[in-house]
Amino acid sequence: MGEYLPRIADQLLQKALLASGAVLIEGPKWCGKTRTASEAARSVLYMQDPDKQASHLQAASLKPSLLLQGDTPRLIDEWQMAPVLWDAVRFMVDQRDKTGQFILTGSAVPADNIAAHTGTGRISRLRMRTMSLFESLDSNGTVSLLSLFNHPDDISGINSISIERLSEVISRGGWPASIGIDPEIAEKRVQDYVDAVIQQDISRVDNVEKSPDKVRALMRSIARNISTEATLTTLKRDMEGFDESISLPTVSSYLNALSRIFVIEDLPAWNPSLRSKTPLRTSSKRHFTDPSIAVAVMGVTSKRLLHDFNTFGYLFESLCIRDLRVYAEAIGGSLYHFRAKTGLESDAVLVLRDGRWAAIEVKMGANEFDLASENLFKFSNRIDTDKMGDPSFLMILTATEFAYKREDGVYVVPLGCLKP
Repeated sequence: MGEYLPRIADQLLQKALLASGAVLIEGPKWCGKTRTASEAARSVLYMQDPDKQASHLQAASLKPSLLLQGDTPRLIDEWQMAPVLWDAVRFMVDQRDKTGQFILTGSAVPADNIAAHTGTGRISRLRMRTMSLFESLDSNGTVSLLSLFNHPDDISGINSISIERLSEVISRGGWPASIGIDPEIAEKRVQDYVDAVIQQDISRVDNVEKSPDKVRALMRSIARNISTEATLTTLKRDMEGFDESISLPTVSSYLNALSRIFVIEDLPAWNPSLRSKTPLRTSSKRHFTDPSIAVAVMGVTSKRLLHDFNTFGYLFESLCIRDLRVYAEAIGGSLYHFRAKTGLESDAVLVLRDGRWAAIEVKMGANEFDLASENLFKFSNRIDTDKMGDPSFLMILTATEFAYKREDGVYVVPLGCLKP
């Protein structure tokens, strides 16, 4: 194993182990779940070890408790290969009546009702994503989201990520094994990941054979509609250039399978109390779990992105959403988008568990800052602050060079300066 770059999930895992008997780490394949879990574990069971897989599966079917013996926390990697292990862990946690006993990792959600008990109160869940720019050391972390919530004073920072480098970072993705390697090799790895999803992973998740051509067409459609509220009908229409026989239920089932293997992660809509009865749009925004998947499935490169700033902009927004989700998780928050039927919107709304919230607009270039700021104030003025409270801050997340507070109070923060 190479050098381990610390993850934001490290501390979240330690806290979860102190609070629960077992912790389930879920997330896309190759995002670093096993490595992060093994850093915290004192013994490990690899269900996918080819030398022992048959033996492990047999033990799971006959006496699953045998597989749970070992120093704690005991890591059970890709537990969903033997779903009976879920109930075995839950039972063992009950028997031992101690916290921090097991860590389960999985890159696919098993079929519904496959575990007899939910594990509530015994097994906590931790969502892991690909590496944020702060974790991959691309962001210098001079601006802290939590500090903005707690002490919204003046800020400063200088972003060292050039536009050329940003296109490489988007195309490389936050895959741990790709950090620090040649950009072209990193892009090839994402292409291999996409091919594996299309040819194998999406059919394995529910053992229902799926057309690789239709899966690729669907993923290309999502890529073309990234950071938008594209409906099932829009995706279907987009795919019909390839295959007119595709049905809405098929599109829906394929999307569900992509979600269950953590390839896509849509951004839900926020539904706050408003000053007026403005109808809200409740559709989620389409996103891959990492923007590099969109780059790979469209067949573009980091160099080509520099000649298509429209696509670059949508992918930059998706990169921002990925990082904001990672950072939100770290500070006990959730991320949403907002859009009223009048067209008023906010690219991201970060809501903490205690109810505090902040609105964020994503704009790559400075020429749109005034409009973005105006939009943020229009949005915040529409919120019923008697019920929701005033926003803790308003932010423009950007790719420009400097972090600062505008005269109107809106923060301008380059993504390359941000951390939790």
